[in-house]
Amino acid sequence: MIAAAPVVLNVGLVGYGFAGKVFHAPVIRAVEGLRLTTIVQRHGTPDPPHANVDFVRSVAELLTRDIDLVVIATPNPSHHPIANQCLLAGRHVVIDKPFTTTVAEAEELVRLADERQRALSAYQNRRYVGDFVTLRRLLSDGALGRVTMFESHFDRFRPELRPGAWREQPQPGSGVWFDLGAHLLDQALVLFGVPQAISADIRVERAGAAADDAFDVTLHYPHMRALLRATMLAVSPGPTFAVHGTKGSFIKHGVDPQEEALKSGHTPDESHWDAEPAEMYGTLTTPEGTRTVPTIPSSFTRYYENIRDAILGKAQLTVPPEQVLDVMRGLELAVASSRQRRVLPWAPSTS
Repeated sequence: MIAAAPVVLNVGLVGYGFAGKVFHAPVIRAVEGLRLTTIVQRHGTPDPPHANVDFVRSVAELLTRDIDLVVIATPNPSHHPIANQCLLAGRHVVIDKPFTTTVAEAEELVRLADERQRALSAYQNRRYVGDFVTLRRLLSDGALGRVTMFESHFDRFRPELRPGAWREQPQPGSGVWFDLGAHLLDQALVLFGVPQAISADIRVERAGAAADDAFDVTLHYPHMRALLRATMLAVSPGPTFAVHGTKGSFIKHGVDPQEEALKSGHTPDESHWDAEPAEMYGTLTTPEGTRTVPTIPSSFTRYYENIRDAILGKAQLTVPPEQVLDVMRGLELAVASSRQRRVLPWAPSTS
């Protein structure tokens, strides 16, 4: 008997700026069973990643082609209309974070995907960074006991403004909270679930900045707090994770190497492409002493492998719509908390 040929899903990528070039195109191409065939690049001279990719100028033109999955990596305000267009055309859709700029937009897309029976997800690739995977393992093993304090930082030193960057313009979905906060919030919800309440200080620290560039957001749980923090003015960054529990503490510094590897032109199909040096490993401290915890390797490709398997009916989405909606609710609620300067109860789920 001749074995059936493996199913290959054709992928179209909308947006070929930083996110499209670095975080999506090379990762998609490294996943068996996905074929990046078409990229929508509205402006500029096409810069094809390899000879088998066609460049088109519009989503409408993309949708005339044999495309199974559309990945949207465009400025945040365009996520909803483009995703709506693609779902109506019967395509599966992945949207780079933040999913949309409002909860209402997100709920509309989730309803449409359900009606059309299409896979819909947000690109939460930072569930697949080694330090987070390592922390999840420690928690599942009970190494820290009951967690009492979780602190997550995304610190950078970028004192200069970027006037041409859409993320720094005063428009819906701009600013560091909707950008980096979407990752930190998602990680906290994966680890601890939906909190009872949220309090936030989302602010501008750099002179002349038009969009928020720093935040301190606290998720309130019955017997613990999760602190999510980011700034563009940290010459000496804080720990990526500082987690304290009844049995021990885990401290981890440094940024997952996958982003820098991708920016340098390395790809996930290279051997040891994202290996983290031993000096960057985290430490676990208990009453018995301190030991180094080697970082468990991971890969952004695992996100797209799950998308492939979900479309083919072989797996459930790892980042399903209900979790996407929880992140959107948290993003929106934190903005309200910051503006009102008070602790707000977590909005009840309507999914």
